Amino acid sequence: QVQLVESGGGLVQAGGSLRLSCAASGSTFLINAMGWYRQAPGKKRELVARISSSGSINYEDSVKGRFTISRDNAKNTVYLYMNSLKPEDTAVYYCNSEVGRGIVLDFWGQGTQVTVSS
Repeated sequence: QVQLVESGGGLVQAGGSLRLSCAASGSTFLINAMGWYRQAPGKKRELVARISSSGSINYEDSVKGRFTISRDNAKNTVYLYMNSLKPEDTAVYYCNSEVGRGIVLDFWGQGTQVTVSS
């Protein structure tokens, strides 16, 4: 119903910056919210940032003040601007979309690797 493609991951030194992009296609008019999750080796997947169709935004505490999520509705694309990166930010980052008006369905991108070296 909704397809998500992430890009922008890579290797960066601590203190550096990256911008992740997630392009959505399909039934994009049904998307309630989009967000970024990450999963480090041996750890559970966790929410990093989320933006709803109404514009409300929330961040995981450890990225507040460093990461910014934004949305381009015309391009059906959500971005994650990551600044002041730390080694503990190293993970596979996944784009997520929440679709529906009653029961919400989740769709996921394939993930993009972010590695922060010290």
